[in-house]
Amino acid sequence: MVPISLTYLGDLRCEAVHGPSGVRLITDAPVDNHGKGESFSPTDLMATSYGSCMSTIMGIVAKRDGIALGRFTVAIEKHMTPAPPRRIARLVLRFAMPASLAPADREKLERAARACPVALSTSPEVQVEASFTYG
Repeated sequence: MVPISLTYLGDLRCEAVHGPSGVRLITDAPVDNHGKGESFSPTDLMATSYGSCMSTIMGIVAKRDGIALGRFTVAIEKHMTPAPPRRIARLVLRFAMPASLAPADREKLERAARACPVALSTSPEVQVEASFTYG
């Protein structure tokens, strides 16, 4: 269990505090939903969590199996439903991976990423498109 405290600050803004570290995070409603869009929205955080979770799981597998993973990037797109109820309809994640990874390691890492806890916790109604390019 990880304690997180959240305070509604007013004007559609919240502050969350991660209990173990004390790190603070501000969320703001997006411009297209009555907010100022001055920080991550709650659904932005969900999209970010998806990419971060996939990346973290690949890092864990690489460390465990002695794979030289190195640095990589992920471009994430979040698409909301056009009509109510407002929810995430689609996530697009584009991983730009190191070219040096062997084909067997690529397959192992991709399989692990797709089974990350956030992926397993996301509604099947959310369409997820994850692609991996190397080099």
